Amino acid sequence: MSKLGTILDQIDSGTMLLPEFQRGYVWNRDQVRGLMRSLYLGYPVGALLVWETETDPGSVRGTGQVGGGVKLLLLDGQQRITSLYGVIRGRPPAFFEGDAAAFTGLRFNVEEQTFEFYAPAKMKGDPRWVDVTALFVDGLEQQIERLHREPAVAPMIVTYMTRLSKLRNMLEREFHQEKITGADKGIDAVVEIFNRVNSGGTKLSKGDLALAKLCADWPEARATMREHLRAWGKAGYEFNLDWLLRNVNAVATGRAQFEALEHVSSDDFAAALSASAKYISGFLDVVSGRLGLDHNRVLMGRYAIPVVTRFLYRNGGGFADGAQRDRMLFWYVQSALRGRFAGSTETVLTQDYDALNRDGIDGLIASLTRWRGGNLTIDGQDFEGFGRGSRFYPLLYLLTRVLDARDFGTGLPLKSEMLGHLTSLQVHHIFPKALLYKSGYQRAEVNAVANFCFLTQQTNLSIGKRAPEDYFAEVQEKHPGALESQWIPMDRELWKADNYLDFLAARRELLAGAANSFLAELRDGVKPTGEPLRPMIVVTDEDIEDDRARQVRDLVAELSSLGCSEPELDTEIADPQNGKPLAVAEAFWPDGLQPGLGEPVVLELDPGSKLARLGELGYQVFTSPDALRGFIVRRNEQNAGNADEPSPARTAD
Repeated sequence: MSKLGTILDQIDSGTMLLPEFQRGYVWNRDQVRGLMRSLYLGYPVGALLVWETETDPGSVRGTGQVGGGVKLLLLDGQQRITSLYGVIRGRPPAFFEGDAAAFTGLRFNVEEQTFEFYAPAKMKGDPRWVDVTALFVDGLEQQIERLHREPAVAPMIVTYMTRLSKLRNMLEREFHQEKITGADKGIDAVVEIFNRVNSGGTKLSKGDLALAKLCADWPEARATMREHLRAWGKAGYEFNLDWLLRNVNAVATGRAQFEALEHVSSDDFAAALSASAKYISGFLDVVSGRLGLDHNRVLMGRYAIPVVTRFLYRNGGGFADGAQRDRMLFWYVQSALRGRFAGSTETVLTQDYDALNRDGIDGLIASLTRWRGGNLTIDGQDFEGFGRGSRFYPLLYLLTRVLDARDFGTGLPLKSEMLGHLTSLQVHHIFPKALLYKSGYQRAEVNAVANFCFLTQQTNLSIGKRAPEDYFAEVQEKHPGALESQWIPMDRELWKADNYLDFLAARRELLAGAANSFLAELRDGVKPTGEPLRPMIVVTDEDIEDDRARQVRDLVAELSSLGCSEPELDTEIADPQNGKPLAVAEAFWPDGLQPGLGEPVVLELDPGSKLARLGELGYQVFTSPDALRGFIVRRNEQNAGNADEPSPARTAD
C-alpha cells in the first residue's frame, strides 16, 4: 500500500515512471471528475500495477534524466495517476503525452460537494466554488482565509472547512500496489502482462510492441521518429508512428509484419529509420513537384509509400531516371485510386513486396492490373463521387496542377510562379449550391466532384453565386480556352441548371479522358516539360461549406472537449475486398473515439444500403450528429457513474 502523496512524490523524484510502450493520456473531463468524486466519497478506485526493475533510460518516457537503481514503472493506473497528479500539482508529470485541458480548471462546490470544471458564467464571483488545484498547491489555510472574507458563507464556515479538509486529505488515501518483480521479467513478459490486464481497455498494437522492444536498446527511437513526423507536418503532410514504422520495416526487413523487427538490432533500426526518412522526404518532393499533390488533403495512397520506400532502398536510394520515376508514380496513383490498401494492410504489402522483389516496378503494375481484372482505365463513372473525401478529388486537383488548368478570372495557369500574390486556391462549385438546391437537386449531386474546380480566391469571390450560363460566356470572351482547360463541356445547353446532371456526365467523361492521357504518359515514360510544380495553398471558404458541414465541424469541436480524438473529416471508406467506395463519411474515427478504445466509428449523414456492409466490417455507424452526441454523453455519464460505484473491482485504464 502507498499513500497518494507518496506516489506523487515518487513521480517528482523520478522513482515512479512510465514505460516507453505505454500510450499517451486519453481521459476526458468527465472521467477526471468522476475519479475525484469517488476519492472524495471514499469509494474504491482500483489498484495499481507496477513493474519493479532496474531500468535504463530507454525503457521509460519522460523529459528528465533517469538515474540508476530500482524504479517503479506504472503499468496499470496511468490515466488515474496522471489525472490526480495534474489536478493536485497543477501541471502534467514529466512523462505526460496528451491534452492537459482534461484536468485543468477543476472546481469543488463546498455547499453541494460536487466537482465541475470552471465555467465563468456559473462560477465567477461565487465563493463556494473552490479551485481544487489551488487548495493543494497553496494550502488549506489560504482557502479558509478566503472564505472567512465572504460574509455570505459565514454561517457555514465550519462545515465548509471540514469539507475542504476532507478533500485535501485525499493525499493520505492508500492505493494498493501489485508489483511485478524478478530478474526473469523482461520487456516481453511485461508487455504480455500489460495486454492481459488491459484486455478491456487500450491494448498495444503490433507496432507499439515492436517499438517498445526497440526503445529498450535505443532510448531515442520514439523521439527521433516524432521529429521526422513533425518535419513532414510542417511541410503539410500528417503521418503517424505506425505508418513511419511500416516504412522503416520495409527498409530493415522487407517484410510487412511488425514481428520481423524483433530480430533487428538498435543500430540497424536507427540506420533504417534514417534511410527511410530520406526516401520518404524525397518521394514527397516528387509527388509534389511532378503530380502537384502538395498538401495533406490531396495526398493519396499513404500505404503505397512503404512499397516505394522498399524500392528506393533496393535501387540504391533513388530512381535511375525520369522514366523509372514516372512508372512508379503511375503505379502509386493507380493503387490509390483503386483502393488497393483499403483491406488488410499487411496482406497487401506482402503481396506487393513479393511482386517488387520478382519483377520490380513492372511486377507491381502487373499485379495491380490482375487484381483489377485486367483493366486500369479510368471511365466517367469513376468521377461520380462527391465531396472532398472522394477518392477522385485528389485526382481532380492533380489534373488541375499538371495539365495547366487556367483561372477563370485571370486566364493564367494555376501555378504559384505565375499567380504571384494570388497563390491561394479555393474549391469552386461550378453550379452554385444555392441554385442547385433551389432546383431540387440532392446534396450528393450538389457536391459532386465533377461540380468542383479550383480557382484563385479573388476569382471565386468575384463569381459568387452566379449561374454558369451567366459567367461562362464572360470567361469565354475574356479568356478563350480557359473553360476548356478546366474540362468544361462547351455545349451551352449544358450550362443551364435544368441540364445539370447532363453537365456532370459530360464533364466526367472529359476528366476521365484527361486522366487516362496523363497516366499513360507516366506509364510510358514521356518526358515532362517545364519546371517542377511549386506548392500551392488551398484554403477553406466558409461559403463553400453548407450548414451541415458547419454542424459537423461544431460537433467535432464539442466531442473533442468531451475527450474524443480528432476524426478524419469528409473521408471515403472503401470495401476491403474490392476497393469500391462504401461511403464518404462526414467524420471517421479509425481507431475508435479514443485511441485504441472501441470499434472504428463512422458519422454518415446519407444513410443507404451500403451502411449495412460497414456494420459487417466492424464499424460503429451513426447517421445523425444528435445520435453520436447522445452516445458520447451516455458513455461518459456511465463511465463517471462506474467510477462512483462502491465496487472493489479494479478500474481499467
